[in-house]
Formats: sequence, C-alpha cells, structure tokens
Amino acid sequence: MLPHNIAMDIDSISKLDFSVCRLGEPTLDSNLKDVIFVSESEKILYCADDSINERLRAEGKTVPSFLAAGPRRKLYHDAAWSRAAIVTCGGLCPGLNDVIKALVNTLWYIYGVDNIFGIQYGYSGLIPSYSLSPIVLNPDIVDAIHTDGGTILGTSRGAQSTEEIVRTLDRLNINMLFTIGGDGTQRGAHDIVVEARKRGLQVSVIGIPKTIDNDLNFMDKTFGFETAVHAAGPVISCAHNEAKGCYNGVGLIRLMGRDSGFIAAYASLSNSLVNFCLIPEVPFELYGENGLLEALRKRLALKQHAVIIVAEGAGQNLIAGEKSKDKSGNILHNDIGIFLRDEIKKYFHENNIEVSLKYFDPSYIIRSIPANGMDSIFCLHLAQHAVHAAMAGMTDVVVGNWHGYFTYVPIPLATSARRKIDPHGQLWQSVLLTTRQLKYFSKA
Repeated sequence: MLPHNIAMDIDSISKLDFSVCRLGEPTLDSNLKDVIFVSESEKILYCADDSINERLRAEGKTVPSFLAAGPRRKLYHDAAWSRAAIVTCGGLCPGLNDVIKALVNTLWYIYGVDNIFGIQYGYSGLIPSYSLSPIVLNPDIVDAIHTDGGTILGTSRGAQSTEEIVRTLDRLNINMLFTIGGDGTQRGAHDIVVEARKRGLQVSVIGIPKTIDNDLNFMDKTFGFETAVHAAGPVISCAHNEAKGCYNGVGLIRLMGRDSGFIAAYASLSNSLVNFCLIPEVPFELYGENGLLEALRKRLALKQHAVIIVAEGAGQNLIAGEKSKDKSGNILHNDIGIFLRDEIKKYFHENNIEVSLKYFDPSYIIRSIPANGMDSIFCLHLAQHAVHAAMAGMTDVVVGNWHGYFTYVPIPLATSARRKIDPHGQLWQSVLLTTRQLKYFSKA
C-alpha cells in the first residue's frame, strides 16, 4: 500500500530526490553536551510498506528516504560569528509565536548565537523601500509570546524582489534565515537560496512549514492544524444546539481548507454531531435527486435538524463567476458558505418547507488563537530541528514529520504538490461512517 498522502507508481517513487543541500563541509565540533547526535547516515524511509522497498532494491533502484532531523557532531557555522533572522509570512496560524520563541531560545541558550533579528511583516521587511527595521530578539523579549495568538513580527503575502532580499541579508551579515510559512513562503525561500548561491553568500535558509490546512506535501502534519481542529469543536456544538433548538434547524459551518479538506474532516470526527461534511476532494451536486439539497430535505424529514460542515474550497464548480488571485498567487475561491446558505434558504422556500438556518464562519477566530498544548510542543520540536539544520550548514530544506519522526525535506520536494485527502482512504471512509451522510443521497 502506498503512503496515504501521495499515490504514485514505483518508478516515480524511485526518482524522488530527497538529497539535502549544504553550504559546505561542517568542520567545527559541537559544544552540545548530554545530547544524542544524529548520524548523517540515519534516514527515515519514505515508504512504510517494506514490500515496496524490497521491490525497489530488487530492481536496483534507490529506496527513497528522508534525512533524519537532529543535532550534529560537526557544525558549519561558528555561533560567535553568526547572525540569524526570523521571518513569518502568509496568513495567521496558531503557533507562530511558539516557533519564534523556540527558535530564539534554541539559538541563544543551546548554541550561543546572540545576534537574532525578527524581520517585520514577512519578506516586505527585507525590502529597503518599506523602511521596516529588524527587531532585535532575545529570550527576555520572547519569554511570554507563546500565550498570544498571531505573530509578534507581523506577516504579509505577496512576492518580493529576491535580489533585494538577498542584498539586504548580505548588508545585515545574516548567515541563517528561518522562514516560517506555507508553500508560497518556502518557494520564496528556495529562490533566496538560488540567488544567495549565485552571489557566493553562505546563508543557511531553513523553512518551518506553516499551513493550517495541513496540506504541505511529504509531511504528516503541520503546526496549527491540531489547534484548528480543537477550536472547531465548540463551534460544531453551538451549531448543533442552534439546529436542535427549532423545527427544521440547520447549522451551517464554513471551515478553512482551500484545496484540502483535512480540517473539515478531522473536525467532523472529533465532534461527531456533523451530518454532512463537504470537502474539495469530493465533488457533490447541489440540485436533483442526488443533490445536497434533496439529501438535506430527507435528513430534516427524518430528524428535524442537521449540521453541515463545508471546507472553503469545496463545491467551487457550483459557483459561477471569475476567480481572482491573492498577492501570493493563490486562487481566491468564491465563498461557498454564503452560497450554500442562500441556496438552502431559496430551495426550502420554493418548496414551502419551513427551515431555520444559522450560519457560522469562525475562520479568522480559529487562525488567530494561541496554540494548544500539543501543538505548542510540536512547534518547539520543529524550531529546535530547524536550528540544528542551520548550524550544520544545511540549506533549502524544511523540517518535516513523517511516520512519527522529524525529517529534513528539500524545499522543492515539499512544494511540488499539495497534500489532499484520498476519497478512497481510511480518513474519508471514517468520515462517511461517522456522518452517515450517504444514506440521504439517492445513489448511495
């Protein structure tokens, strides 16, 4: 069985490039004490299925594996001469401040790097024309920031001049840059690596993957996702209470999930009051005997209430109109939540059926809250492994998590495609069993 998040043939798997870029040979002895160093030969297998790995070996092909994350015995950068910068980009996400704090504390206390700068408002802070001065960071400044949502550095979207960014890094004598963001941010980080290499600058660019939708490839989860699922729970309960509080009540909840429905799916499982879960990976019809509206009518006739969760990227084929893009180049989807709200009301009015619909969109509330306990711990581990990679002279990688192990994933590999729910996989099958939504569709 192929890994759950990407399906491809054996030949394609063997051609995946997991090699990690380095600035040069690390020659400095690490001063870390009482730690377990990770050998450069320690790898985390990409395929959990041994039969696939054995077949690859039998065919003389490379068995794909990630480089294991962790502290190295030999370092490339001298802490006494190092200057690190941290930047947060894209939308807000629970855990941003946790990552910033852990980066600062690991650099300062573990490795002795005491020149650390926070770049304001994303990559814009590295463009001189914005006149945004770097913020000097130390453990005292970041001591309690994890209790707040958002990011103390600010964030922004949109591409900036890579040449100007690298010139700024050169002027500031930055030799370690930590980029906290999603696929657009990390593509920008890769461009910085390429430009720095052209200029002969020895800068370690290490990404910490931030996507609340949990849709970055070659990693099992990203920070903020667990908090988002947890925070959606009370909203589902409120929607259920509103729906049950009146005859033919409907609670409609729009959750994040531009291209992948992981938050909607996991939220439906974590608080099993949901009757319909709609995600981008599984198309649905609106009208007709097999449409959502008819299925909802059957549900209300049987139970007199219903709770619907819809991911923001679901059902886009149902909405007419041009689509624009945001500053990062992402397609801005039409608002499926508002669309469904209006269509449900229209359908039941035209059929002379009483319905009371309450609409919930907690997206901005969820993404701006502090991380919960488990997410906060995950942020800490990601940040620590990012610093280990930078100090060892690695570059053009993001810190990942695969089969329970922390890994280093080349940025081009991590940003090659979006991770999506497999409609035939265990996760979606579990959602269908829990919501029992197929019983209301005629073709079920």
